[in-house]
Amino acid sequence: MGRGPPVVRVLRALRAAPLPLALVAMVTLTGVVLGRVYAGGLLTRLVVGAAVGSVLVSVAARRLPSWLVAPLSVAGLAGFTAWSLRVSADAAGLPGSLVEVAADAARNGIPRLLTAMIPVEPTPDTVLVPLVAAWLAGLAGAEVALRAGRVLLGYLPPALLYAGAVYVVGPNADPAVWPTVAFAAVAALGLAVPSGRTGPSAPDPTAGLAPGVRAAVRVRLAATAAAGLVVVVGLAAVVGPVVAGRVDGRPVDPRRYVEPPQVESLDENPLIRISGWALNPQQKLLDVATERPDAPAGAAGPAGAPEPARSPAGPPGDAGETAGGRSVRIRLAVLSDYDGVTWRVGATYRNAGRILPAAQPAPGATVETVRQEITVADLSGRLLPAVATPREVGGARVAYDPLTGTLIRPEGLTPGLRYTVTSAVERPDNNLLATADVPAGEEVARVLRVADGVPDPVRRLAAQLAEDNGAPYARAASIEQFLAEHYRVVADAPSGHAYPNLNFFLFGPRNGGGQRGTSEQFAAAFAVLGRLSGLPTRVVVGFSSRGDGPVRAADAFAWPEVLFSGLGWVAFDPLPRPDDEPRPVEEDFRPAPEDPPPSEVPEPTVEPTEAPPPQAGPVRPAESGGLATPVLVGGGAGGLLLVVGAVLVALAGLRRARSRARLSRGDPGRRIAGAWREVTDALRLAGRPVGGDLAATEVAERARAALADARATRTDIGGSRDARSAPADSREVPPGLAELAGLLNQLAFAPGAVADEQADRAASLAGEYVAALRAARPWWRRLLWSVHPGPLRWRP
Repeated sequence: MGRGPPVVRVLRALRAAPLPLALVAMVTLTGVVLGRVYAGGLLTRLVVGAAVGSVLVSVAARRLPSWLVAPLSVAGLAGFTAWSLRVSADAAGLPGSLVEVAADAARNGIPRLLTAMIPVEPTPDTVLVPLVAAWLAGLAGAEVALRAGRVLLGYLPPALLYAGAVYVVGPNADPAVWPTVAFAAVAALGLAVPSGRTGPSAPDPTAGLAPGVRAAVRVRLAATAAAGLVVVVGLAAVVGPVVAGRVDGRPVDPRRYVEPPQVESLDENPLIRISGWALNPQQKLLDVATERPDAPAGAAGPAGAPEPARSPAGPPGDAGETAGGRSVRIRLAVLSDYDGVTWRVGATYRNAGRILPAAQPAPGATVETVRQEITVADLSGRLLPAVATPREVGGARVAYDPLTGTLIRPEGLTPGLRYTVTSAVERPDNNLLATADVPAGEEVARVLRVADGVPDPVRRLAAQLAEDNGAPYARAASIEQFLAEHYRVVADAPSGHAYPNLNFFLFGPRNGGGQRGTSEQFAAAFAVLGRLSGLPTRVVVGFSSRGDGPVRAADAFAWPEVLFSGLGWVAFDPLPRPDDEPRPVEEDFRPAPEDPPPSEVPEPTVEPTEAPPPQAGPVRPAESGGLATPVLVGGGAGGLLLVVGAVLVALAGLRRARSRARLSRGDPGRRIAGAWREVTDALRLAGRPVGGDLAATEVAERARAALADARATRTDIGGSRDARSAPADSREVPPGLAELAGLLNQLAFAPGAVADEQADRAASLAGEYVAALRAARPWWRRLLWSVHPGPLRWRP
């Protein structure tokens, strides 16, 4: 009834099809443009589905009221989006329920899309925004163009969507010339083909007017149309050349305005964590299970196989450190930036999918595939351990820095986190190392930079080691050999790799704590000496794994790497072998003294001469009036005593205020550090200062020895009377110094974990020790103890 026969309905449908098809094609071309920076074609297929679904809903509901179309389309959008998120999550191998996946994608969709690594893997968080935008553009375009009949206005949402896709792609793909031409052609086709809309035609606006008025209206309409055409042509003439001139220009990358995932301050310099891990060697950080499908048969062996001697053919790689190739180096961080004080990561991480970008191996290099399943135990931070160089990651969302080949988990590591990593371990051809050169120029300026302030002995040592070694590899090998032969590895060495720390490590007296350190000092010293010799170097922090089983804090260490042209980064091992006794540094290198020695020429002696006989001076008459001389002398002496007394009182007050401020003001960490300063100041007052290079445990041991020596000296001088008069408990060395040193170490490695009770305990321990040390001094030194100005000016 009124619809006509089926053939007519089919013809009407065919006449109405071009415009909806044009809208679908325009939205689809947006997916084509955006899909060029995505891995695979999943995103393009999902955008096609969103385009077809949104336009079909509007076409199917064209006879319904307009207010009902939006709820129906939103319901269709919700269903299609849920299905798309599930498909993309399964394709990426992401765990979690649909609700968890959808919530995470909705919360982080936009930032992850703009910080993802190119090519972007189609995961739920990187497909959600394009899908929703494509559906809404199709819905808006179909409603305006089909229902309201405003075709040009209906083209606006797909056009804006297309422009947004081009902007998001930016310079990360070739110019989208053919998709843009196709977009314009489809839009023109939709305008040229009749839409087949039925219904009463629009009334003639001039109907019912007088012939003269009708003619004037028509002329005015024609003039308006002509003016509009002139404006369009003029804009095309003005804007066209500007647009054409920017066709070959590099577009702006929107990713430059979005901050990529960052590491925590704890991860910015993980090198300082080496000494803390060395003091707690049994702490379990990871559980590792390793598969090496490319390893030869019989390579697996007992986990405790001994390490081989240093091979003269070349440095060790990231795998094959032990006999049979069973040990694997797991990287945690790569530190390329050094300012003379701290080595820093300085990497730029981009959100990545399961498949990471692959790089071409160096010519002649051996590449071995290593698969590991890693379970996090007590390791904290965001840095994600993996064997270099990772190629595929499953079970965790990661961000990746391709320059260093390291990973982070933006959400941070949590105990029980389990993930799998497939890595391509590359070992260079050792036969090429001897003749390999090192790169130079702006590309490697970052890893060649030597900060100002290098100590002169360190610079002279680098020059000496490079003097007889012209080839880059020979220079690197000489630095490696020198460090391995002259220094000792200890677990309790204090942390630090600034220039003063390295200078003390290299040239400090062996009986005073010098010439020994952890792998932190060995790797940092190698890297600095290498850069002074013209070698591009960096420091790597990681773990040594036997393949399967736990990775403990004792397995953490640092090693240096050198960049060779055509071979890439090559690891070196400057650590000495456990059974080797280091040779004194002075046998092969003697740094110049800081101050010139005093002249050995004897100073001329002056012979005493006989004093001349006294001569009588002129007699002056006594002056009348004024104060007598005794009065002047007494007044001056009294005034001087008052000044001295005021100064002593002021010094005592300032000393007491300084101690009170250290022990009772500030946060718990500051109060613990203040308590430690009280102990070190007391040692300086007692004539037993300690250097800043000593560990807290060593300082505590020296403090015990200082108190014991002071008491023994006082007993020898004062006889048994002083010993008998001292209380029995005061003759014992206070046992709390080890506890105070432990609190200081806890503050250094876990600043936020100290409490007010621990700070109060530290203040009490420091007070007990200072009082005991002061009581052990002679009586006149005890009087001067409280007014000594030294603690007011001594620096930490």
